[in-house]
Amino acid sequence: MSRMSRRFVLLITIAVLALGVYEGVHRFGRHQAVTAVSNPAPQFSATDINGGSVNTADYKGKVVLVNFWAAWCGPCTEEVPQFIALQKKYQDQGLQVVGVSVDDDPDVLLRFYRKYQMNYPVVPGDLKVADAFGGVLGLPTTFLIGRDSRIHGKHNGAADFSVIEREVVALLHAPQN
Repeated sequence: MSRMSRRFVLLITIAVLALGVYEGVHRFGRHQAVTAVSNPAPQFSATDINGGSVNTADYKGKVVLVNFWAAWCGPCTEEVPQFIALQKKYQDQGLQVVGVSVDDDPDVLLRFYRKYQMNYPVVPGDLKVADAFGGVLGLPTTFLIGRDSRIHGKHNGAADFSVIEREVVALLHAPQN
């Protein structure tokens, strides 16, 4: 085999491997890993992007959906309209969605928030907040907290909203202790 042929085969092999890796990462981002956690939810306080105070203690007795995301993350931005719809549909029953923006420039985040007319608080986050939830290995990551202030689910990757909605409804209707 000539030197040129070997290079061509090597380039094709690399391209096929790269495509396989891309497809695996893409599919991982579209599939979710759901974990039942049942650990106490961490308490945190922050200032949202509009200057308001967000304190998880204020949501005691509510079902809280905490979504770690970033405006530059494609699957994250695809979820935002769904979270807006969940907040609107279930807020009167006790749901509170909270977005924790990771690694976004404050101006970019504020423009994104206004563009999508987000109806739930968004706070800038950091590793300390993510670690308090047990770690966030990738974006998006969504936690579901019951009225009992315990984490009842963790979704890694883009959410399947039929699953998220079923879990939210179940937590909204769960007996309170």
